[in-house]
Amino acid sequence: MNAVEVRDVTKRFGTVVAVDTISFTVQPGTVTALLGGNGAGKTTTLSMLLGLLLPTSGEISLLGQDMIRHRYRVLPRVNFSSPYVDLPHRLTVRENLTVYGHLYGVPGLKARMAELCRDLDLTGLLDRPAGKLSAGQKTRVSMARALLNQPELLLLDEPTASLDPDTADWLRGYFQDYRRRTGATLLLASHNMTEVERMCDQVLIMKTGRIVDRGTPAELFARYARDTMEEVFLDIARDRRRPDDPCRREP
Repeated sequence: MNAVEVRDVTKRFGTVVAVDTISFTVQPGTVTALLGGNGAGKTTTLSMLLGLLLPTSGEISLLGQDMIRHRYRVLPRVNFSSPYVDLPHRLTVRENLTVYGHLYGVPGLKARMAELCRDLDLTGLLDRPAGKLSAGQKTRVSMARALLNQPELLLLDEPTASLDPDTADWLRGYFQDYRRRTGATLLLASHNMTEVERMCDQVLIMKTGRIVDRGTPAELFARYARDTMEEVFLDIARDRRRPDDPCRREP
């Protein structure tokens, strides 16, 4: 059983096609990157995976459950984190985590919160209002919230965007350790190409609502005769044809 199955999914907003007939699968226990420029359709795709938006057409299954018909069966096994989604500012870190823990029905919530606060260095922030935290501190609290229910599928939107290089590197290591310990599946949207190279087993590249290429980082390097994901991304963004394209013309 695939952790994620997306089949011929389209999302329209009036006359605007935000996602255009995309299909992909994500194997259990792997890390997949969803890449693309601004407006490529990444956020809309993540929103449909979370059940926040319904697709105009097509099918989505998470952990073997149809997200259109049975999303409430699977949502307790899934979670999401983004530095761009704020926690309630007036609530303290402790209150925020407690509220979300009860929403997910987390057993042994106090012990789980204490474990995450140790891991993410949040113990000294527990009684501080979320609105008084720095950007990096908010990101770590958001990660604690996303891991409270020990999700089998974790969706991440720019997970290290507001962190300094040292903290970001540590958090990437934490994700990788979490995956090894739990067998969880991770799907992340990121503009950090080093992060993608380090963490991901599969890369999906979107442009104007479509998936225009996919593969492992090594496969994409070979296909575009490039050494980094940033170079591959720029080739696709700027419509530079890959070396094996039969329509490619030498300059």
